[in-house]
Amino acid sequence: MTSPGTRSDADAEDLDVEEALALVRENSGHSSHGSHSSHGSHSSHGRRDGHGGRDGHDGHGGQGASTPHHPADAHHHATPWPEARATAERAARTAARAARRTPVAVPLDAALGLTLAAPLAALTDLPSFDTSAMDGWAVAGPGPWAVRDEGVLAGHAAPAPLTDGEAVRIATGARIPPDTTAVLRTEHGRSDDRGRLHPTREVVHGQDIRPRGQECRSGDQLLPVGTLATPAVLGLAAAAGYDTLTAVPRPRVDILVLGDELLTQGLPHDGLIRDALGPMLPPWLRALGAEVRAVRRIGDDAKALHRAVTTSEADLIVTTGGTAAGPVDHVHPTLRRIGAELLVDGVKARPGHPMLLARLKDDQHLVGLPGNPLAAVSGLLTLAEPLLRTLAARPAPAPYTLPLRDAVHGHPYDTRLVPVVLRGEGAVPLHYNGPAMLRGIAAADALAVVPPGGARSGQEAELLDLPWATGGIGVCFT
Repeated sequence: MTSPGTRSDADAEDLDVEEALALVRENSGHSSHGSHSSHGSHSSHGRRDGHGGRDGHDGHGGQGASTPHHPADAHHHATPWPEARATAERAARTAARAARRTPVAVPLDAALGLTLAAPLAALTDLPSFDTSAMDGWAVAGPGPWAVRDEGVLAGHAAPAPLTDGEAVRIATGARIPPDTTAVLRTEHGRSDDRGRLHPTREVVHGQDIRPRGQECRSGDQLLPVGTLATPAVLGLAAAAGYDTLTAVPRPRVDILVLGDELLTQGLPHDGLIRDALGPMLPPWLRALGAEVRAVRRIGDDAKALHRAVTTSEADLIVTTGGTAAGPVDHVHPTLRRIGAELLVDGVKARPGHPMLLARLKDDQHLVGLPGNPLAAVSGLLTLAEPLLRTLAARPAPAPYTLPLRDAVHGHPYDTRLVPVVLRGEGAVPLHYNGPAMLRGIAAADALAVVPPGGARSGQEAELLDLPWATGGIGVCFT
C-alpha cells in the first residue's frame, strides 16, 4: 500500500512551484488575448447529456442508464484519462505565463488555502521580549525568597527589577522582570509560615524562561514562496507581525448552468427535474481553490450561451450539460463560432466521457461538464481540478493507492471513476455509481481510478481524495 502524502521529490516540487507562480510575475511581452483557431470537434456519440439521466453513452456495469458501448474506433478522438489531466495542467501553466496578474494582499482571515507569493520574513523577534513559559514565580538568586505583594500579568507594562532573594508571582506569557534568575513553577514551590517561598526541587538558571528571539529574529525567513497557507501558517504570520499575506490570487470562475428542464426548487414534475449541479458546483470549486464569481442559468439558449461566454472575464468558465451533439447541445457550436481551441474533446473515462476543455484566450479556458451529476463530478476532478490547482500554485498531491475490498466491473476501453469509502487499509466500492446518481459520491471519501477491464478484489487502485474528506485545506468552502 502506498500512503497519501505530499510530493517529496524536491526537484519536481520546485519545478511545479516555479511554473505555477509564473502567473504572479510581470511579463516582458504583450499578452495576446486573441482567439485561437479551432482544432475541430468530433461529434459526441450520445444524446443530450442532461442533468437527469439523458446523457450520452455513459452507462456501465448495469448502473445508471442502459446504453450500448462504443466500438473501439468510434471515439478514438477521446483523450486517455491520465493524458487529459496532464493537458489541463499544461493549459494552466500556459495561461499563467500569459496572464498579467499580480500578487494580492489578503487579510489573514481570508488567506486560508492560498499560496504565498512572497517569502514570510519575521517582522519582529519571537518572542519579542523575555517571557514566562509557566505560571509560578519569577525569582532572583538562591531561595528562600521574599514574595512581592503584586504579581506580574501578561499584557502589562515592564515590571520592576528583582533583587537577590526576591520573588514575584508571574503568569504564563508575562514579561520577565529584569535580573530574574529563573521561573519557579507553581507546583514546585511552597510557602513557610513567614510567607517566604521555598523551592521543592533544584532551580536551574534560566528555567521556564522563553528568551527574546528564541524562535526567530526580526528579518529571518520563516517560510518560502510557494508555501500553502494552512491554519498553522496563518498563526505563525500573525505571531510574526502580519495583518495580511502576499499571495497568489484565487482563479476566478463563472458557472453556466444549461438546460430548460431544470428546476431550482420543489419536486420534479411534468418532465422537469431538480438542478443538482447549481448547488453542488460552487462550493466544490471553492474547495478546489477558486473564487466563484457568478452562477448563471442559461437554459438551452445558444445566443445566451454565446453572450455569457464572450463577455465573461473569468479565468475559467464551467458549463454543465450540452457537451454532446443533440439538437439543443450548444457548447460545441459556440466554441466553433468563437474560434476556441479544443484541447480535450471527450475523455476515455466513465462516467463523464463527453467532458471537454477549450482554450478561449491565452489566459482563459472553458471546462464543459456533462449534465449527469456523477459524470459532472468526473469532469470536475479530471479537468477543472488540475487546471485550478496549477493556476492557484497549489502543490500537486502525490498519487496514492489502496487495495479494493471488492472487485469492480470495468469498461472495455475507458478508465472508470468509482466512489469508495476508506475502511482501514482498504477502499470499499460503493453502489449507486451510475452517471446520473449522486447517492454514492455523497457517502464517499474518494474516487477509485479503475483501469480498462476492471479490477479484482485486493488489487491496488489509485485514489482521488474528495477535498472535504482529507481534513485539509479543502474543507474551507468560503
